Amino acid sequence: MTEGTHTKKELIVEAARELGLQKWTTAEIDQLRRKLIADHGEAGKSSNEYISEVLEAIGWKVQLTEREDAEERFEEEFDDILHFKTVHDAEVSLTRLDELMRRFQMHGEKAAVERVLEIARLGKRRAEMISHNRKVEVRKRDEKREIAEWFRIWLETPDAFFDWLEVRKASPEFRQKFGDIDLESDEE
Repeated sequence: MTEGTHTKKELIVEAARELGLQKWTTAEIDQLRRKLIADHGEAGKSSNEYISEVLEAIGWKVQLTEREDAEERFEEEFDDILHFKTVHDAEVSLTRLDELMRRFQMHGEKAAVERVLEIARLGKRRAEMISHNRKVEVRKRDEKREIAEWFRIWLETPDAFFDWLEVRKASPEFRQKFGDIDLESDEE
């Protein structure tokens, strides 16, 4: 076969096979793009986006960001982590988020730490949205307002959060609004 009879996709797949990589990150895709130009000149010119699409279309693993990599590696950890139907559920979720964040920090997993923080910010936004929804009963709106505040404080001061939470749960205002909540005695 001559070079003229190859489609651009075929050139990309052939060059990718020559490189023999298992995982394609932004750096490897850029390396492949440069190889195509070096080997085929004008006929090999392609954007990184197009190369990524071709590689994904043939079933090869393309990981364009550290965040995507972290999400894939820790998918089970992030799965089903965000619950805040009640303040008890919110406390469990924040405890899990805190444990994950500290573990990822200890292992230098910056992208995974950022994903944990992103999930917490999402929890805060969801609780805020529900707290402003007039169709939701007043008690539930108050509870969501409280939960949004918990997420805000955890995001701002995770090291002090659980001490603050114990004080908050013991406060007369909290007990009047939500009753006694003692996670230690609850079954999960």
